[in-house]
Parts: sequence; structure tokens; C-alpha cells
Amino acid sequence: MDGLYVAAGPSDAAWVAEQRKWARGWRRVLFPGIFLAWLVEVATAIPSSVRSTGWRAVGFTLLVVFCATYLVTVYVAWRAPARSHLALLGVLTALTLAELPFAHADTLVMGVFVCAAALVRFPGVGAGLTLSFTGLAVFLPPLVGPWHQGITTGLDNGTAIAIPLTGLAMYGFGRVVRSNALLVEARGELARLAAESERSRIARDLHDLLGHSLSAISVKSDLAERLAAHDPGAAAREVREVAALARRALGDVRAAVANFHDVTLAGELATGGEILRAAGIEGDLPGSLEVVDGPTQELFGWVVREGLTNVVRHSHARHCRVRVDARSVEITDDGGSAHAAFGHGLTGLAGRVAAAGGHLEAGPTGAGGWRLAVTLGAGE
Repeated sequence: MDGLYVAAGPSDAAWVAEQRKWARGWRRVLFPGIFLAWLVEVATAIPSSVRSTGWRAVGFTLLVVFCATYLVTVYVAWRAPARSHLALLGVLTALTLAELPFAHADTLVMGVFVCAAALVRFPGVGAGLTLSFTGLAVFLPPLVGPWHQGITTGLDNGTAIAIPLTGLAMYGFGRVVRSNALLVEARGELARLAAESERSRIARDLHDLLGHSLSAISVKSDLAERLAAHDPGAAAREVREVAALARRALGDVRAAVANFHDVTLAGELATGGEILRAAGIEGDLPGSLEVVDGPTQELFGWVVREGLTNVVRHSHARHCRVRVDARSVEITDDGGSAHAAFGHGLTGLAGRVAAAGGHLEAGPTGAGGWRLAVTLGAGE
């Protein structure tokens, strides 16, 4: 049986593409940018805190630069190098502190955004900024009385509560986003590995299926050519069998692509006996297969197909023997010196056997022949 693999269907690819789409482009800026509306509080505080038109312009400029820097910071949050991200956080912090003379206590609303931008990627740095801005929101208003009329305890300013609560929420959000990003990467990698596994399966199946069929077609075509001169009837019969084999090979290709195979031990022994006869090799094949259970029949069918194909193609043998019992199958011939090396076919077969928990042995025998043996449960 084929090894287990995860199919990467259209739904998997669509899911990964959708997740990546939402993590890129304008969405990366739009949704964080919506919350910048909260900074209207800072904008409205500037005219009431500063009388000079020129200084008001400076305050508004600092606020606009802060908004732009914040959007850039959010956009590159997980893509930029850590050092660049930290530099942007430093710029945001400096802009916030520079805004204090222009918007007074309301400036600390900007600290919410600084902490949020830090916590999604740098929990340690974000925690330090959260504590610092919370402390400023609590203690700065009562210390600078002329700026903040009517504020007596610092907690009267709602920003002192909003900063830690928003910071905690953004920390959790950052963990979720990071986990989701890892999930997208993992599913993308799984889809890639599944696609590679499917390509390998098709390549292996085509080798096993077509190698056998084409070898049989080649042998029977040679036999038909030899018979054509002195036994046209027999040659015509061989040609008809060649045509039948070609149709079967076409069906096998379609089955390989669709991942459906009708491989049985009895069928492969019957076909194998025919190609051995056509190749002039005497075959000693088992007559009864009742000892082999259903699931094992398919695996042993693949073993017989690969083994007898190699005998016909490579061995130049005169005799070939197949022995089967409930847990093993063995194929031997007397022409092993000309066998090919351990190639694609045996490699693919070894994969099938390993997936079924068995063990494959292939190599020359002491008597100058070749032996292919598969045993199930060899490692138990």
C-alpha cells in the first residue's frame, strides 16, 4: 500500500492565499489606522493649550508625523529587522514627548499607540513603555498644575487606565497574530510537501506501471516478429496481446494520476507468467494464493510486478521461481549477474514495503543468480 500523505487540495491553497492576502497590502494599514481617530483628542487639545499660531502649527505637524510613523511601524511590524522596528518605536516615543508642551496631558493618548506598536512584537520593551507611559499619565498631570486645571490625582485622566488595558489587549492580539502567521507558514509548507509527495507518488507509480507494461510489449513484439515468418497465426495472436497490453498501460497511466490502482497478486502472477513465456524464461509460479490475505495481496502484487519485470529486462535468465506465503514473497532467477543496480523501481518498491512495515532484500545469490525478497513484520 502507498504510504500516508496529506493531500493539498484547492481549499488548502485558497485558505493560505486568503490568509496571506489579509496580512499584506492596504489591510495592514487600514485597520490599525482606524484607531488613529482617537488622536482627535490630541488635535483638539493643541488650540486650547497653545495660543501662538506658529507653535500650534508645530504641534499639528508633530501629530501628523506621529500618525505617519505609527502606520509605517505597524506595516513593517513583522517584516522589518528588529533593529529597524525598535528605531521606529524610539521615534514614536520621542514624538510623543515632544508633543507634551503642545497638547499637555492629552498628549499621553499617543502613548497608547506607542505601547501597542511595541507589545505586538517586543513584549519586554512594550512592558517597559507601558509602565513608563502609565506612570506619566498618573503623576504628570498633578505635578504640572498650570497645564491641567481640574486634575488633582492623575487617575482623573482616563489615559492612565487606557494605556495598560490597551497594552494588555495588544499583547494578546500580537500573540494571536504571530500564531496565525506560523499557522499560515506551516500549512503552506504542508501543502508544498504534499505536492512533492504527490509528484513522487505519480513518478513511482508510472515507473512501476509503465516499466512492466512496456517491457511486456517489447518482449511480445519481438516474439511476434520472430513468429511472423513461420507461424503467422501465433504472431497475430501476440500482436493482439500487444494491443491489449497497450490499452492496459493507458488505463494504468490514468489510474496512477487518479491514485487508483487495481493491482492484485493473482493478476500479476498471471501476467508475469505470460511475459516470462514470451521471453523464453521458464517460470515456476505458485498455484494457490489462499494463504495471502487481502491487504497483503496488493503489496505482493507490486513486488511480483517489479521483480518479474526486472527478470525479463535485465537478467538473461533461463529459470525464474516465485515463492509466496502469508508474510513473505521471494523471486529468484539464475541470471543475476546481468541485473541492473538498485534503481528507481526497487527504490519505489522499498518505499511501499517500508510503509507496510516490511523489509526488502535484493541482490545476487551465491549461485550466480539474483534474489528479491520481501518479508512483512520483519522489524516486529
